[in-house]
Amino acid sequence: MTDRFCWHTKARLFDAGREIVHCPDAVPVVADKGEGLAQVIGLPAFRLGALDEPAPEPGPEPVFETLTSGSSGVARRIRRSQASWIASFMVNAHFGIGPGARVAVLGRLVHSLALYGAVEGLHLGAEVHLFHALRPDRQLKALELHRISHLYATPAQLRLMGEGQGLLPDLRVILVGGSKLQPALHRAMREIAPGAEIREFYGSAETSFITMADAATPEGSVGRAYPGVEITLDKGEVWVKSPYLFENYAGHPGSARWQGAWLSVGEMGDLRDGFLFLHGRAGRMVTIADQNVFPEEIEALIEAMPGIWRAAVLPVPDPARGHVLVAVLQGDTAVEAHLLAALRSQLGPLKAPKAVIWRQDWPVLPSGKTDLRALEAAVTWPA
Repeated sequence: MTDRFCWHTKARLFDAGREIVHCPDAVPVVADKGEGLAQVIGLPAFRLGALDEPAPEPGPEPVFETLTSGSSGVARRIRRSQASWIASFMVNAHFGIGPGARVAVLGRLVHSLALYGAVEGLHLGAEVHLFHALRPDRQLKALELHRISHLYATPAQLRLMGEGQGLLPDLRVILVGGSKLQPALHRAMREIAPGAEIREFYGSAETSFITMADAATPEGSVGRAYPGVEITLDKGEVWVKSPYLFENYAGHPGSARWQGAWLSVGEMGDLRDGFLFLHGRAGRMVTIADQNVFPEEIEALIEAMPGIWRAAVLPVPDPARGHVLVAVLQGDTAVEAHLLAALRSQLGPLKAPKAVIWRQDWPVLPSGKTDLRALEAAVTWPA
């Protein structure tokens, strides 16, 4: 197996319908567009985006950098070996990614999911389409026009695209990363792409693939360990060991921690019959009347309810309990009374949010994840 990304002889690259020819250059830092990608495939060290940051230092083996803003909004450079992604290319080839496949990515190449999907397609010989420059409704039409067979996307991107009208009979595989695909959106994608297999994976920019979920995965789980990944728990914290892990942060430090060959990004969870269930990040855990509560678990429960598109559960200081929770929601305001009653019934009085704040404008980070800091700054409950 090669340790450097290559441009397969059968590979073709299109940016919003315009073909980009492979033209390797010695410049290691390029703009996050099709021309930039065509310049760096084959280089021993490169990065797309963050043009004002230092170039990646060459290593003993080919390396590259991706960018992530995580949930904090602080941009970080993630340094990893090219071999760490190539190892998973070989696994994902069984989805049919290779000569004859038409792969599309919806996000900008500064985001690791989009960059991964594009580089994987080129390395394996697929026809790769970049649609980040198109509006969501036009992305849907482009997927149909170009008869895309494989799609890499986040739930936020699918949600925006799914608001349009269209049918994707050629789509065979949808690979979803970044966050959990909620039931309503899962059903919507089934209607748009009835012949597509939807595979969700859990991971991060630092870990790449950790688990993969399919139709047999229990509700609430993020799936079984991805091939080649070992998972262990230490006091509920998820630790992973695999050939897909990053090397280190370049520039701003991040939250991932190493223990020998094992890596943690601070996620808490548990394993049941080989399936991983996540509770949330340790950094978001709050204490309510001496009980540890993970807002992400409540967000997932809310987003599975009818009429809700997005949810963020935020702690508000409370002198009696330490904290109480407030739910910031996007969706149909008419469901509020039913939602609050259902949450009290399922969660009990301590964990159930005490109030709801509705927002139809939803702040997001460049990665498409919810901008929690922006939401926290706008919370004024109780009045």
